[in-house]
Amino acid sequence: MKSTPILAAVLSSCALSVPAQQMPPWSKGANNPAKQTGYTFRVPDIDNVPDLHGNPADAQLVLFIGGNQFFVLPQLVAAFERQYPELKGHIFYETLPPGILRKQITQDNTITLGNLTIQVRPDIYEAGARVLRQMEKDGQVHNVVEYVTNDLAIMVHSGNPKQIRSLSDLGRPDVRLSMPNPAWEGVANQISDSLRKAGGDALQQTVYKDKVTIGVTSLTEIHHRQTPIRIMSGAADAGVTWASEVRFQESIGNPIEGVVIPDEQNTTATYAAGILKDAPHPDAAAHWLAFLQTEEAQAIYRQFGFKPAPHGAK
Repeated sequence: MKSTPILAAVLSSCALSVPAQQMPPWSKGANNPAKQTGYTFRVPDIDNVPDLHGNPADAQLVLFIGGNQFFVLPQLVAAFERQYPELKGHIFYETLPPGILRKQITQDNTITLGNLTIQVRPDIYEAGARVLRQMEKDGQVHNVVEYVTNDLAIMVHSGNPKQIRSLSDLGRPDVRLSMPNPAWEGVANQISDSLRKAGGDALQQTVYKDKVTIGVTSLTEIHHRQTPIRIMSGAADAGVTWASEVRFQESIGNPIEGVVIPDEQNTTATYAAGILKDAPHPDAAAHWLAFLQTEEAQAIYRQFGFKPAPHGAK
């Protein structure tokens, strides 16, 4: 991706504001379910792959999960492994944006990051329910289950220095934004819907077109967990994310807080999972789908503000 002055400023600011040993500032390299990790080599912002977890070479369950659940997976995988100890150390999962994961699937399950190319066939794909239901109709997945819902929130720096109170405030020229990229982040569609509820097409265009053009809105290059980094580094004032992500950042002590979006302007997403056609480990995949609906899994999701999916929702 071509570098821009805004992107360069963001990266520079992040490097100065977040200690190197804490990059990325959510996992600190700890979220690796591999049985044997060997020698650890990690250099912040150079050799650091936060969205690939575990060892694909000996995986007996491969999960492709939308990146907005990245903070749930460590607890979720550990709880699942306690129920199925034979799979402990043999789970590989990716938490890239759902659109990128689908591109990976269509490219013979292959992805390249820098000079590293891996090919791994997923058993499970998780994203928005609408996407999974369409994939089910197309014969790409089966046994689709809907397991949790999530709402939007406005993420700001602790203390809310810009005094942002509503979605309408995001249209102000003095408010620098970090927003999900519509090219691969499905949440951008829900955010656009909420912006229109709050201020019509004019507000949506201001946030996602006009302010992008002049560089006051920066779109994500990976996914919207870049937003808290930009806010903490001073490169952005606010951004719309899932409410669960605000709660996670608060839970790990980062200087982040959320502004509630009222129900009449909010947009709720339902998350679903399905077993991919020709999944290499169908039995393990079926166990995972059943586990997502258990009280233990639901309790983990509730910690971060997720809510149960409506029973029988389609």
